Amino acid sequence: MSTVWGVNVGTHDSSIASVVDGELVFAAHSERSSRKKNDRELHPTTVQQALDAGGEPNKIVFYERDIWKRARQLWAGQYRTAFSKPDVCTLIPIVNTILTKGIAHTHVPSLSVAHHHSHAAAGYYTSPYTDAAVLVVDSIGEWETLSIWKGQGKHLKRVFSQGYPHSLGLWYSAMTQRIGLKPNEDEYILMGWAALGDPDKYKKRIFDDFFKPLKPGNASVRFRENLHRGCLTWAPELNTLQDYADIAASTQAVYEHVFSHLIKETKRLVNSDNLVVMGGCALNCVANSIAHKMYNGNVWIMPNPGDAGSSLGAVLAYQQDFIEWTGPYQGYNIAGDYPVTDLLKQLQSTGLVGVANGKAEFGPRALGNRSLLADPRGADVKDRVNTVKRRQEFRPFAPVILEADASDYFDGPVGPYMQYTSVCKQPELFPAIAHYDNTSRVQTVNQKEHPGLFKLLTNWKNKTGCPMLLNTSLNIKGEPMVDTEADAERWQEQYNVPVYTSEANND
Repeated sequence: MSTVWGVNVGTHDSSIASVVDGELVFAAHSERSSRKKNDRELHPTTVQQALDAGGEPNKIVFYERDIWKRARQLWAGQYRTAFSKPDVCTLIPIVNTILTKGIAHTHVPSLSVAHHHSHAAAGYYTSPYTDAAVLVVDSIGEWETLSIWKGQGKHLKRVFSQGYPHSLGLWYSAMTQRIGLKPNEDEYILMGWAALGDPDKYKKRIFDDFFKPLKPGNASVRFRENLHRGCLTWAPELNTLQDYADIAASTQAVYEHVFSHLIKETKRLVNSDNLVVMGGCALNCVANSIAHKMYNGNVWIMPNPGDAGSSLGAVLAYQQDFIEWTGPYQGYNIAGDYPVTDLLKQLQSTGLVGVANGKAEFGPRALGNRSLLADPRGADVKDRVNTVKRRQEFRPFAPVILEADASDYFDGPVGPYMQYTSVCKQPELFPAIAHYDNTSRVQTVNQKEHPGLFKLLTNWKNKTGCPMLLNTSLNIKGEPMVDTEADAERWQEQYNVPVYTSEANND
C-alpha cells in the first residue's frame, strides 16, 4: 500500500492531505483542530486524524520549494523573514516526530514541488477534463505570481509565468488593507462590500495609479510599484465609509477587467475548450462568472483553490496522475445519519439551526456538513444571522437549493461549491440570500453528492413551498468552522442556537 501525504505548513492555512493508492482518504485544515484562524502550524490532532484515515505515510510532499522562497525574500529585503522562519528541512522532521509516536520507524522520505505547480495540479488532476487550460493567480509562491499551463493527458506544461513583484493577488490584498480590512484574510469582504459602491467612480484612477497598460497578445500584468507592503498612503483624502465602498467597487471592477484579459490570453496560449482556475484569486466568485461565460460553462475550480488546497496539489504534482474527485467532504467525520428530522423541526419552529455531521468540508466554505441554516424568507433573517455570526451587516449570505430547481430562481452560473454569482429572479421573496445588487452565490445539491442535504431540502420544500435555505459556515467572524462534536456543543452553548450532529443522537 502506498500512502503519500501532501503538506502545507509554515506560512498560512496549513493542511494535510492523505492519498492512499491513488485515492484521497483525508484532507483537512489545521485550523479546525487548533481553533486558530489561518494557523500556520500543523496541529497534532490533524496529523493524528490523517493517520487514522489512511495510516502512516510512505512519503511526504511539501507544497513549495523552500530555498526558492528564501531567495526571493532575500532579494526583496525580507531578511528577518528569510532567516527566522523554519525551513522545510526543519518542518518535515516535526511531522516525523509526531508520526514516530507509536510508530516503529523514525523517518519518512520527503520532497517538495513548486508552489504554482501544486496549484495547477490540484485543479487539473481533480478536474473532469483530460485536456484543459489552467490559469493560476495568487499573491505569490516562491517567485511566481501568475502562471498559465496546458494540461494534456497526464502531462502539465507551464506555458507562461510572471514573477514577483508584479502580482494581481498582492494588489487586491493591498486594496483590502487600504479600506481597513485584514489582508490575506478579508478579501472576500471587499468583494461583498463592492455591491454598495460605485464601480466607475475610481476605476480609471486605480488602474492608472497602479497598473501599466495591458497589451493584447501579452499575458503580463505589470504594476507601477511593489505592493507587497501595501498602499495605505494611496488617496488619503478618501476616508469615509462611502469612500471605502466606492474603492471596493472600483477595485473589484478593475480586478474583473484584468481577469478578463487573463482569460483571453489563456485562450490564446492554450488551445482547449476547457478551463481550470486555481490559486487564492479563484475564490473571487464574481470574476469566476466571467470565466464561466467565456468558456461556455466548461470551467473547473477545485473547492479549495488556495494554499490549503495545495496539500492535495503537492501529492498530485508529485504523482502526475488524475484522482477521482468524490467531493469536498474529506475532513474529520462526525458519524451518524444526517439529522433531517431535527433540522426540519427547528427550521419550522425558529427558522435558524446549525448542523455538524459527516466529514468536514476541505475548503473555506461550508457546504452542508458544518453549516448554519436558515429560512431565507422574511426581512429580519439576514440581521438575525449576522448578529449570531458577528459580521458586518452588508455581508451577503448564500442560498442552497436543489439542482433541479436552480434555474427557476436564479439566472446565471450555479454549481455545488458556491463558486459563481447569479442574479436572483425574485429577491423580494428571499431577501436573506439576495445581495444589494440582487446577486447570489448559489450552491446546488443533488442526491448523489449529498443525500442528507438533498433530503432536507426536498422535505423543506414539500412542507413550506420554499425551494431553498440560507447556508453559511458554522462559525463566527474570525474563528475557524466547527469541526468536532465537542466544537459543536461549545458553539451551541455559547451562541444559543441548536446544533444537531446526527439523527440518532438527538431523538
